[in-house]
Amino acid sequence: MFKNSICVLLVSCCLFYFGQSASAQDQPNIIFILADDLGWGDLGILHQNSSTHPRRHKTPHLDQMASDGVLMPKHYCPAPVCAPSRASFLMGVHQGHATVRNNQFDKALNDNHTVATVLKDAGYKTALIGKYGLQGEGEDSKTWEAYPTKRGFDEFFGYVAHSDGHVHYPSHSWPIGNSESHRVGKQVWWNNREVSGELTRCYTTDLFTARSKHWIIEHRKASPEQPFFLYLAFDTPHAALQVPTGPYPSGLGVDGGVRWLGQAGEMINTASGTIDSYRHPDYVDKGWSDVQERFATMVRRIDVCVGDLLVTLKDLGISENTMVVFTSDNGPHDKTYIAGKRYEASDFQSYGPFDGTKRDTWEGGIRMPTIAWWPTKIPNNSIHQKPTQFHDWMATFAELAGVLPPARTDGVSMMRSLQGGQDQKPSRIYVEYENNGKTKSYPDFLKSRGGKKRGEMQVIHLDGFKGIRTNIKSHTDPFEIYDLKTDVGERKNLAKLGGKFKELDQRMRDQVLRLRIPNETARRPYDSEFIPGYQNENELKSSFDKCLEGKFNYVPDLTASKKEATSPSVVKKVVLSEKQTNFSGKFRCANGGAVMVVRTVEVTQSGRYSISLQSKSRVFVRLHEAGIIDADFDNERRKLSTEVELNLGEGFHPLLIAGLTGEKDELSFSVNFRRLGASAK
Repeated sequence: MFKNSICVLLVSCCLFYFGQSASAQDQPNIIFILADDLGWGDLGILHQNSSTHPRRHKTPHLDQMASDGVLMPKHYCPAPVCAPSRASFLMGVHQGHATVRNNQFDKALNDNHTVATVLKDAGYKTALIGKYGLQGEGEDSKTWEAYPTKRGFDEFFGYVAHSDGHVHYPSHSWPIGNSESHRVGKQVWWNNREVSGELTRCYTTDLFTARSKHWIIEHRKASPEQPFFLYLAFDTPHAALQVPTGPYPSGLGVDGGVRWLGQAGEMINTASGTIDSYRHPDYVDKGWSDVQERFATMVRRIDVCVGDLLVTLKDLGISENTMVVFTSDNGPHDKTYIAGKRYEASDFQSYGPFDGTKRDTWEGGIRMPTIAWWPTKIPNNSIHQKPTQFHDWMATFAELAGVLPPARTDGVSMMRSLQGGQDQKPSRIYVEYENNGKTKSYPDFLKSRGGKKRGEMQVIHLDGFKGIRTNIKSHTDPFEIYDLKTDVGERKNLAKLGGKFKELDQRMRDQVLRLRIPNETARRPYDSEFIPGYQNENELKSSFDKCLEGKFNYVPDLTASKKEATSPSVVKKVVLSEKQTNFSGKFRCANGGAVMVVRTVEVTQSGRYSISLQSKSRVFVRLHEAGIIDADFDNERRKLSTEVELNLGEGFHPLLIAGLTGEKDELSFSVNFRRLGASAK
């Protein structure tokens, strides 16, 4: 059934590791700011400033941030709706591996590595301020299984439940809301305490910004040498089109802008006046509708809040040691949550030059308005043209912290390309998502595309082209193929040309099966397909072994190491016979460390196979790009043996095994393949 070239070797090498924990002075602070439903076209520098549309709004502070940093016009969210996007960012995996998929709001973020746990392990102080929505079942901070402080954050302040983030005055009723849920106040949690009753007249964009400023200032006072990671997750301009109580306070930074006062009923300095009443003066007396004035005002408020935060960093003297990222979770929305009033994403062309909105996998639904800012470290006024995706931030932030990312992450560090160089590996752009709605029939969109059912959707980038499938019924459905470099509106489906694009379509359909694993809570039409093997062994990269000395608290991705860590070729070959379906390996670094082994497995008969692993150490296993066995995170509480069932096609399959070895102990494992039958499940 199998032929396998597998090394059983004793690796004894003394290789330098670039750091599982860098010194604090070399670790920059990291701030990740996530807007909610802000479209690519809502950013002034990307679209609004040059648009010929009759209505335009402004984002002067974000434009300045882009001028002082790098604009990332080809950055993608993992799925065109909030919960899966936020989950994939936090876990560092794309939607082919995430446990939160589709519209699984409030589902528990699985107990595994997060951006916060990785950075906390590297010595960072961590905080999440704003919207969460990944808490799981429960009713308070003690019973929610995936409460933020149980997923690597030292502090949490904000909305826990997804629907709570639909309104932006948590302490107040809102009589004009279009449903009972949108007419009542919501819970805000501050670590283990619910505090909405203390937030009179607090508008969440101001509230979350003021809390963030205060948290940074206080942390700098208490622990000036400790780096920090702040995840600031705005709940605007999503959902209810509610506006602030008044104009933004004069000045910005430590002594200006919004400020945290910390007193019940007067928690921030803008908690005064009449709720939901202010309109930015740039947008009144223009003949715009009420909801158009509201939306533009909400975006402008986010803009000035980000500017306020950046000035705060400068005032504290830490701007040159802080990387700030601004982006959005998915494409623009088309809701008001106000009874009897409509708003459309077309009102400001929030989707930019693309087709698609929130819940579409056309570019307008998945391409995000993204800026990275780090004075003196990232070239200013630059444009990052490489396609990248949310799961790349895990690897990027790990590199900033001086550690390797977990082996399970799907991302690659973007630091080299953000600084004008070339990254070690290309990013993997992949989206899968299901929605029963239809694409909008806006005049800007391709006429034949409007009104079509979305259904099961899938996107992959391969060889510089975008492949997209919508309303997928079976894996035989072809991809539409677009060259986004010359056709951002996705008007010319190159798959119709046949020839090399017919071959590319087949490779896209093969590749999506090699990079994902099925999830029982989000079944896809292609879940039962055979993972295709390569028909020519020469198509695969050669097998290799790596050993990297050091102390690791998790299984790291050694392919992300800047240091060459390939072991000497001490090989004793074991070839699996037709009857033998298991192999074992023993590996060691001289003083303990991490090991990565890649081998080729030949499947001679397609079928359903059971693959089981036994190991006394932390181990992570991939077949092709698919993470098939995860026995790494907190594996003291997990079984030391793991079994999965996969449908494997005939051909050659690369198998990667990564694990840890102690100073005196070796990484010892046994893998068993057992054919269950000829048919897929």
